[in-house]
Amino acid sequence: MSTESTQSAACCNLPAIVSEGYQPKGDYITVDGLKTYATGPKDAKQAILIVYDIFGFFPQTIQGADILAYSDKDHGYQVFMPDFFEGEPADISWYPPKTEEHGKKLGEFFQTKAAPPKTLPRIPKIVKELSESKGVEKWAVVGYCWGGKIVNLSSMEGTPFKAAAACHPAMVAGDDAPGITIPYAMLPSKDESKEDVEKWEAGLKVPHIVEWFPTQLHGWMAARADLADAEVKEEYERGYKILLDFFHKHM
Repeated sequence: MSTESTQSAACCNLPAIVSEGYQPKGDYITVDGLKTYATGPKDAKQAILIVYDIFGFFPQTIQGADILAYSDKDHGYQVFMPDFFEGEPADISWYPPKTEEHGKKLGEFFQTKAAPPKTLPRIPKIVKELSESKGVEKWAVVGYCWGGKIVNLSSMEGTPFKAAAACHPAMVAGDDAPGITIPYAMLPSKDESKEDVEKWEAGLKVPHIVEWFPTQLHGWMAARADLADAEVKEEYERGYKILLDFFHKHM
């Protein structure tokens, strides 16, 4: 049971979702030495940091960044998505693993490129650099899959963020929840463990929502979104409306 309504009150009008051939609205800059997708009104004082999934810069994820940046003409966000894997993301054909080799490659990737201790220290530095160079005064953060774990761990005491969200999060752990200090939205898919999510939610002490998407697979808000499927497209849109509503309320 969530503690807040998920009915969208945001004055947003999501642009038409493109299933293929998406043309990004932003460009790429360098932040803390990382190639970073940057989008949104450059005079916006509020920003969202995106922690992508293990597949890196995918059109569906980039389109999501643009949706967050531009859907509300009166309430835009600067949105930044760093390339934490430095040009070497996981191959989407590895997941879900169909062979022993795929499983091995995924395991190695999580132990090396995607190990949280490799990413977590960079986040405060990225936020500080962008706050100074782009005039950002308030921050939110959203993570997909692996990025959801990074967001969880970046929402503890001393966090630079005002609000956080995780979509189809990986590695959900109840032990993380009591330390979270900011409002939090979680959007699980049918592939997340109900038991793990319930344990996590039970430990939260902050305003939050947990909105299940029981017909959607792990990754539907990011790289694994089949936007040519009408139902996936509709739920992708609904997910982004929930994120916008939540961030509007808590930033």
